[in-house]
Amino acid sequence: MKRGKRYLETAKVIDKTMQYDTAEAISLVKKASVAKFDETIEAHIRTGCDGRHADQQIRGAVVLPHGTGKTVRVLVFAKNEKLDEAQAAGADFVGGEELIPKIQNEGWFDFDVVVATPDMMGVVGRLGRVLGPKGLMPNPKAGTVTMDVKKAVEDIKAGKIEYRLDKANIIHVPVGKASFTEEQLADNFQALMDAVIKARPSAVKGAYLKSVTLAPTMGPGVKINVNKLA
Repeated sequence: MKRGKRYLETAKVIDKTMQYDTAEAISLVKKASVAKFDETIEAHIRTGCDGRHADQQIRGAVVLPHGTGKTVRVLVFAKNEKLDEAQAAGADFVGGEELIPKIQNEGWFDFDVVVATPDMMGVVGRLGRVLGPKGLMPNPKAGTVTMDVKKAVEDIKAGKIEYRLDKANIIHVPVGKASFTEEQLADNFQALMDAVIKARPSAVKGAYLKSVTLAPTMGPGVKINVNKLA
């Protein structure tokens, strides 16, 4: 893959063979964010889990202390007074069965997170084929299937992110923007790592955290010393 001049310049300051302390890694990642837009800083956590086994799956959510720096659009499926509660909490879209054809037939996806009350999951389940592949299906483990829609919406708006294993047993999540201070990024990263370490499945044998890398959207990744995290 051909890399741009700017990427190659920033890559020179990062030693690919080195595993950095968190503070130094964050400092380097900020230096490596040289795009003309405010890049997202992502954490890529390679685990020792085997997600093919149900007892080694990881899925959860954590509220980042300083948010993600991104405006998140929330859709809530609910009934009666829960619709009003969701709207009052700041949900961008609220509704019920009438939204199904809009999503299914018209391809409407102007939302980033879907929350549903348990009594609406029969309806939302019909969207499994379209929401599932996009990672938008509400899930109790992520706190997006709940009767407390007020808390769910407020947490998401405050910077709640969901983490889970992909097919390669890696977790990919944003921890902020390049414009954040090093302290803000460090706080967010620590909150994420605390949650992921706590979520370690008991069935995992050997190393749980195989590698942790921080990377800006357009720049090179920086490896973190996992021995100082676990």
